[in-house]
Amino acid sequence: MNRQELVEKIAAAEELPKAKAARVLQTVLDAVVETVKADEKLTLVGFGTFKLQARPARTGRNPSTGAPIKIAATNVPKFIPGAAFKAAVNAPKKKAPARKAKARK
Repeated sequence: MNRQELVEKIAAAEELPKAKAARVLQTVLDAVVETVKADEKLTLVGFGTFKLQARPARTGRNPSTGAPIKIAATNVPKFIPGAAFKAAVNAPKKKAPARKAKARK
């Protein structure tokens, strides 16, 4: 699913115009980014937690030349799924009801 498909799904579920659904989605995403950028956790109970994680400086190798390189420290966003999200993803799929064979004449 891409962003446009998500907007269409929100619009259909909430009976909103697509433009308004797109603005709602953008507002939610902006709030997540701003909260994590401010080094605060954003927890959506049952869904998960977004937070900022520090990645320390490290050394590595250039894949082309094999020369050693230094990789600077950086901050990366991290998502930790909640229990309800994990349970929903791991729930067994429901089987479709078996079709009855048509009687032959």
